[in-house]
Amino acid sequence: MSQLDSAVKQLRSLSLTAAASQLATLVAKAEANEISYLGFVQSLAEHEMVQRNVNRIQRHFKQAQFPSEKRLDQFDYRHKTTVTKRQISGLLDFSFIDERQNLIFIGPPGVGKTHLAIGIGHEAIQAGYKVLFKSALALVEELELAEMKGELKKRLTQLSKYDVLIIDELGYLPMSRQSRYNLFQLINSLYEYRSIILTTNKDFTSWGEFFHDDNVAVPIIDRVIHHSHVFMLGGESYRLKQKVNKT
Repeated sequence: MSQLDSAVKQLRSLSLTAAASQLATLVAKAEANEISYLGFVQSLAEHEMVQRNVNRIQRHFKQAQFPSEKRLDQFDYRHKTTVTKRQISGLLDFSFIDERQNLIFIGPPGVGKTHLAIGIGHEAIQAGYKVLFKSALALVEELELAEMKGELKKRLTQLSKYDVLIIDELGYLPMSRQSRYNLFQLINSLYEYRSIILTTNKDFTSWGEFFHDDNVAVPIIDRVIHHSHVFMLGGESYRLKQKVNKT
């Protein structure tokens, strides 16, 4: 075994796989440019760190379970009368995550609530945070299944490991009594501990009607809106506009 092969094997045994895969190239570059021993070690460590960061971001994107690729730079603010690019850009220092605050996007279908939620989640992952996207329907079904298996507490613990939980389209379908209770348990477990990005077509005055129980709606609203940024979205529907343009 050559000295290079031996070094590669040793790097892999230390889980420095990125450095190991590029060792021959980095050695050749160091020799060609007469880089010092310290400079070579720095380049080796930098390569490993950069690749680990790339791998981490890719892994977190996969874990986020975004239903589609929505970027903030693709969002058209011209058709929104109640939210501005400056407002959304102001969220991208992610102090709302560090301070365990929530984002709530309220508005009718097609105005870009989900686009903004995914776009902000995308940027949060790039900044080093862990994000999970769930439609309200899928989340409620998931919690109900966990409760039936006696694993609700375990699932709540798993969900609390994410820095941000995106709950999309809350309010489109009615919920059973048990589902309302499970959702309250989730909101309560995340309260002042993790951030939620919530999209809904219901303003808060309609939540009692949606939940069919003000005794559940009020404590959920109380925990969601406390320490939150609320955006009421209006303007022309994206989907309607696109349909009209195609005709």
